Amino acid sequence: MPYPEELDYWTEELSIEFPQLSRPQVNVLALYSYGMAMTHHCGQMVITIFLALLLGITSQNLRQRLREWNYEASRKRGHKRREIQVEDHFAPLLSFILRHWREKKRLVLALDVTCLRDRHTILAISVLYRGCAIPVAWRVLPGNQPGEWHPIWVSLIQKLVPAVPSGYQVLALCDRGLYSKRLFTILQSVGWHPFMRIRAQGMYRRIHAKKWRALEKVAFRGMPSQCFRAHCFKGDTLTCTLWVLWAAKYEEPCLVVTDLLPKQVKGNPYALRAWIEAGFKDLKRGGLRWEQCKTTAPVRMERLLWVMGLALLWLIRSGSAQSDELLYDPIAASLSCARLGWLAALAYAILQQPMLSAHFSPYLFPPLPS
Repeated sequence: MPYPEELDYWTEELSIEFPQLSRPQVNVLALYSYGMAMTHHCGQMVITIFLALLLGITSQNLRQRLREWNYEASRKRGHKRREIQVEDHFAPLLSFILRHWREKKRLVLALDVTCLRDRHTILAISVLYRGCAIPVAWRVLPGNQPGEWHPIWVSLIQKLVPAVPSGYQVLALCDRGLYSKRLFTILQSVGWHPFMRIRAQGMYRRIHAKKWRALEKVAFRGMPSQCFRAHCFKGDTLTCTLWVLWAAKYEEPCLVVTDLLPKQVKGNPYALRAWIEAGFKDLKRGGLRWEQCKTTAPVRMERLLWVMGLALLWLIRSGSAQSDELLYDPIAASLSCARLGWLAALAYAILQQPMLSAHFSPYLFPPLPS
């Protein structure tokens, strides 16, 4: 039975974007990610049955192909089998996204950590877009085990740097738990602009001022945003721009350090960091049901996350086109791009019509709260 038009097109796209993969690997990756996107589920059994019904093929062979995608070479059947080295495809994955990026000057990334129960801890760098997030580099670690994360972040950042074209302004958003001067410096060294939230602890001193003051007193509830050059922390001093905001509706202030000059900080870019939480929800209970995955080996989970990232890319890119088409529909505006893309895929499949040409639209930074 011939493949649906969208699956054919997706397979061809992946073969172009990931030329390091063999043709059989591209076919499995396309089937896996397409099936995941259409079923809104990462479970192999669900995807296998859907694809078997859709394509009129036997489920046993298909399921084995999907299972072996995550396996090491020694666990695969046959000779000359290769295992997937996920980290080699981080830069091509980001390049894939940027080729459909209508905003040619700015990219917002989030560095964050999520957990799958107590089994896995995932360090991820994701592209933030319209209330969603697409993972483009990650490392899966065993849960509840000690270890230093800084070298992992450095490695993930360095994998992505070659994919960013010159002339892009890259903002890297981090929450309080990831702040470190070392990471701030690494982001600066590759030409990215850190936006790191810090705790209201320690001291700060404005540039050219002589007196150190407590960070906990730099803000008051209901104050307008302030942005000024400062030295933060007496012990391990960071020279930066300190951006301060405490909207009346929040219980605590937001203190952010960045290397941008005050006049370069436009709008409220740190507000986009909330999209990474929505992105994790799309991967888990709000979308692909990642929390139900039974995989225990971290390296296999990393390969599965690549498939999930591509499934989200396909859905969000399709949902973005639909969102532009339904710009003034208040109900459509309440749905995420990932959910809207999924509904559009189902509708066009039933109607047997090609989907709209997909793309990513420019950012609109949220205004500062009054």
